[in-house]
Amino acid sequence: MRHITRAYDAFLTLMAIIAGAMLIWLMVSVVVSVTMRNLGLQPYAWLFTSSEYALLYMTMLGAPWLVREKGHVHIELLTAALPETMQALVSRLVAALCVLVSVILAWKGLELFLTNIERNDFDVRAYFTPKWILTISFPISFALMAVEFARFVFGPELLHSGEAGVSE
Repeated sequence: MRHITRAYDAFLTLMAIIAGAMLIWLMVSVVVSVTMRNLGLQPYAWLFTSSEYALLYMTMLGAPWLVREKGHVHIELLTAALPETMQALVSRLVAALCVLVSVILAWKGLELFLTNIERNDFDVRAYFTPKWILTISFPISFALMAVEFARFVFGPELLHSGEAGVSE
């Protein structure tokens, strides 16, 4: 079981690294595009398309890792004011709701992905890109987020520390 956990952790980290690389690509593509425009040149069509796709993939690939690291924005004003036992209960309840929402979004994302394959849908911009290439990220990302939120429901660690904003 330890090998599966390590492989899973490595996969999440790899997804986060790819998301980070896409953020760098976004910076480079914007700089190149603006420079080309300032020089009176027409930027390449693939610059826009790749930037738009990178925004989607960067978000979807980085989200499960952010859940693991508790990097999503959340307000702990309420949990910080609660007694420790209630704080744990509320935190696990919020995490359970997040699992439910993530599972629903993964299911709907899977339906969308399968529909795109069945209909042979294409994203028509500068290039004809099969839509399933974009929508495959939904079921994968949301399923992994469900797993990560479930760790806060059933594991020893809580999603909310109750300390954010109190000692700052």
